[in-house]
Amino acid sequence: MIERNIFLENDKKPDLTDYMKFNSSERGNLGNEIPVLVYRLLEYSIREEIINQYGKEKQVEIFRNAGRRAGIYFAQNLLDLTLPFHEFIAQLQARIEEMKIGVLRVENIEKETGKIILTISEDADCSGLPLLGETVCNFDEGFISGILSTYSGKNYQSVEVDCWATGDRVCRFCAEASDK
Repeated sequence: MIERNIFLENDKKPDLTDYMKFNSSERGNLGNEIPVLVYRLLEYSIREEIINQYGKEKQVEIFRNAGRRAGIYFAQNLLDLTLPFHEFIAQLQARIEEMKIGVLRVENIEKETGKIILTISEDADCSGLPLLGETVCNFDEGFISGILSTYSGKNYQSVEVDCWATGDRVCRFCAEASDK
């Protein structure tokens, strides 16, 4: 049996920041982008394996939690959290499109409650998928929740209500601040 060499400097457990370090010269031939097909291969193979081992509910929970972690990182490291809300949203839209995650649009904001309805078209997770009869963008739900929670200081929860995989041509999310 082959043993894995695991070395942690000072027994430090890596966090997301450690994994996000990237030097473009280390991929001098291939660059810093990968095709959507490769991203989906990774995402959906992990998704299927989690479902096989732990069930659908656990898969949704894990993907939402991972998305939230990624959203927090994204907001803290790639966005200006001091901007007024509308400027923050404009910056978020530009950054998401620049990184080829999708095209973000805000459909409605209820100022009294903080409820936000937004869409992502050309979503890396699901645009072009066949009709599957279920929403599949659980990672995105968490990603949006993490970004909005980090910016607002409130605990946002985001739920996908429309998805390419349910026959829509955009992914639509309802994000609301919660007490949890």
